[in-house]
Amino acid sequence: MKVNKLLRLYAQGDRDFAGADLCGADLRGVLLMGVNLTGANLRGADLTRAFLIKSDLSGAQMNWANLSFVKMSEAKLVETDLTKANISGAFMVKSILPRAKLSGADLSGTNLRRANLWGANLCGALLERANLRDANLMGVNLKWANLSEARLMGARLYGSSLNFANLSRAWLKGLDLGAFNLEGVNLTKARLMGANLEGVNLTAANLTEAQLERVNLKGADLTGANLTKAFLQEANLTWAILRKADLSGADLKGTKLYGVDFRDVRHSDTIESESIYQSLYSTAV
Repeated sequence: MKVNKLLRLYAQGDRDFAGADLCGADLRGVLLMGVNLTGANLRGADLTRAFLIKSDLSGAQMNWANLSFVKMSEAKLVETDLTKANISGAFMVKSILPRAKLSGADLSGTNLRRANLWGANLCGALLERANLRDANLMGVNLKWANLSEARLMGARLYGSSLNFANLSRAWLKGLDLGAFNLEGVNLTKARLMGANLEGVNLTAANLTEAQLERVNLKGADLTGANLTKAFLQEANLTWAILRKADLSGADLKGTKLYGVDFRDVRHSDTIESESIYQSLYSTAV
């Protein structure tokens, strides 16, 4: 379908364009609110700054499309293929994207607050500075994703995969990540105050200068983790494993350390040796 025909039909009141072939189309800045584009072919299309509010693009092929700064609040993108798409700076508040394919997509600076991304594939996606507050991220694949400076407060992450993701400087305050596998995750300077990380696998994770005040790390595995200059005031590290972890310059004021495995840990004079000895003693007993 040619763009001129599409826009003419839209102006005449037509809203049903299901299955339309718009591969590589120039749709920059177009107004297509409330349209039906289910199953449409939009591969490589340019939709920069387009208005697609409350539109239905479920099942559409939109891989490699340019959706930068598009307005898509409350849009439906169920099982839509957005692989390698550029969606940076888009406004997608309350959008519906269950099982959407977003691997390698650029969502930097995108507003996805209260969006439903259940079961979506975001492996290797760029989500730097994205707003994911109160979003449904259950069952989402976020392996190797870049979530640097992303806002995730109130997000639901049950069943999601975050292995080797970049969460540096991310806002994770109060999140429930209990029993998650966060092996190799980059949490440098992440804000995790009050979060639940009980039983989490943080093997080889980077927590340099992370804000972990009042965090529950009971039984967490921090083997080989980097906690240099981390803020752990009043955190609960009961029975945590810190073997070969680096605690140089970490602040452990008021931290619960009963039963902690401190074997081969690296630390500086900022950590009271008495606390470590007490933990080693309780573990041995």
